[in-house]
Amino acid sequence: MTRIAIYDTTLRDGSQGEGVNFSLQDKLLLTRRLDDLGVDFIEGGYPLSNPKDAEYFRSVRDLDLKHAKVVAFGMTRRKNIAAETDTGLRALLEGKTPVVTIVGKTSSFQVKEILGATLEENLKMIGDSVAFCKSQGPEVFYDAEHFFDGYTLDPEYAINTLKAAEAGGATCLILCDTNGGSMPERIAEIVAAVKKELKADIGIHCHNDCELAVANTLAAVRAGATQVQGTLNGFGERCGNVDLVATIANLAIKYQYDVLNPGSLQRLTELSRYAYELANMNFRNNQPFVGQSAFAHKGGMHTHAVAKNPASYEHIDPALVGNERRILVSELSGQSTILTKTQKYQIAHDKAVMAKILNEVQDLENAGYEFEAAEGSFDIIVKKAVGTYKPWFERLAYRVNIEQGAEGTPKTEATVKLRIAGSVEHTVSEGDGPVNALDAALRKALVQYYPALDVMQLVDYKVRVVNPKEGTAARVRVVIESRDAKDMWGTVGVSENVVEASWLALSDAIEYKLFKDEEGKH
Repeated sequence: MTRIAIYDTTLRDGSQGEGVNFSLQDKLLLTRRLDDLGVDFIEGGYPLSNPKDAEYFRSVRDLDLKHAKVVAFGMTRRKNIAAETDTGLRALLEGKTPVVTIVGKTSSFQVKEILGATLEENLKMIGDSVAFCKSQGPEVFYDAEHFFDGYTLDPEYAINTLKAAEAGGATCLILCDTNGGSMPERIAEIVAAVKKELKADIGIHCHNDCELAVANTLAAVRAGATQVQGTLNGFGERCGNVDLVATIANLAIKYQYDVLNPGSLQRLTELSRYAYELANMNFRNNQPFVGQSAFAHKGGMHTHAVAKNPASYEHIDPALVGNERRILVSELSGQSTILTKTQKYQIAHDKAVMAKILNEVQDLENAGYEFEAAEGSFDIIVKKAVGTYKPWFERLAYRVNIEQGAEGTPKTEATVKLRIAGSVEHTVSEGDGPVNALDAALRKALVQYYPALDVMQLVDYKVRVVNPKEGTAARVRVVIESRDAKDMWGTVGVSENVVEASWLALSDAIEYKLFKDEEGKH
């Protein structure tokens, strides 16, 4: 199999995306993770850009990377300045990386209008910069900025810029679709033309402004490119860079190219979500291959077919990329969905119970419930239908009081009265808000009976208005996501009162946890 080198620029180009920010520690952690999976090149930033990038290049030397080569990124020398005296190039070399990438102007339009240099001077800037860096020891890659636009405007000059970089000693020439406006067939045509003119390896660097970055990258590889530059999850400026996650999956699974270390493909989902966590960004549920919805099935016809043969509605086995199949419960569900979701209860033979569960789900969704992200609440519905449900506690009363303090900060206090194992518990707790206070009071009453609740955490809380036309009297749906050391689960509650809806979701979350632990003992 042909090896395609993966060049990750999440730490530089990805960090230019709106809302993306990595600390120094984040950058070092992601570097180690990328190396562990077998990414070939990790671009850490521009040493002269800011103190954090400069410190990264000092600190990364202590990581003892097993596979990846760290890359420092910089620009060609300034016009009319000798390369050996250019502060940018010297800073680039001070990163002491085994590889440096130099970006230069390819488009004659960019040279004249943006750089303000002559076409001849730009060629010298490229050649001088590459040659100087090469003479100092590192391998040099050349990023041809705006290459496809420049080639369309003036093919001869665009090729000459690559030849200048090759003559200077660049081992890989990366063609950049900087504005993200090229079409796949044009990318393939130009890459093939470049391959005929030059001996150096060809790389591809695409942006996603037309939602074609993955298609363009694959087209370039099929035309002869052997290095792919991109970012995890497509982080990047404007519409982002090419998503390396989808690109890697397509290269490996669809085209059988050799990428990453053996066995690493199964960790793509984990890597994708790890990058989201570091960047403090929400997952993109419909992200191909690794999103939570990538292999989720909702329609009754679909779930019926998938139960018989997953290939009926899945293009690959989700396990290949470390993801999993999800069968969603909703008002669109048929009995096949209920059958799939209730296999552990062995009730397939009981058509009356199956119909009861389906009718209950449809009635509740008509009232505003939604079970796609609330499988914990659905499990409790099933237990009630099959007669295995037992209440772990009984709510006698609760009260939430919000009081405006003298200093202007609201203070919230919740009081909960429960019957647990025949005893009445009456607890009071303060919190940052009504739900937090209610959760604290509820746990305070229960944890002495069920110590396992100590490791349960609430990790997400969402509120949606169900019938907005009712204004302030509208019902709200609260979805809560909880986790313990082993699992993550969602629960839901609906009411005209947001506190009551929260209580319903909270109590379901706790009961699901207790049921789950009890079943795990058997």
